[in-house]
Amino acid sequence: MATTAVTDATFDAEVRQSDIPVVVDFWAEWCGPCRQIGPALEELSAEYAGKVKIVKVNVDENPDSPATLGVRGIPALFLFKDGQVVSNKTGAAPKAALASWIQSAI
Repeated sequence: MATTAVTDATFDAEVRQSDIPVVVDFWAEWCGPCRQIGPALEELSAEYAGKVKIVKVNVDENPDSPATLGVRGIPALFLFKDGQVVSNKTGAAPKAALASWIQSAI
């Protein structure tokens, strides 16, 4: 399962109302570290299919969701469980570190 693009309009339905934990990647096209972790998030999305949903929010096109969560730098990753933020991290990380972070939070 590939990552899903989420907008400000679909954020609540896709993230806060999800039956499974959701990792939200706040990113932008011009952000080098964002592009660096993109492939790892795609792979993790497939590996965690059915257990964790990984979604991407383009901060340039959707400024409301990141503003609500106080995102100051990207990439910013937030893990939601039962509609609430349970963990977050900023900056690029290797796939193994991302997997470990997701695993520890779910």
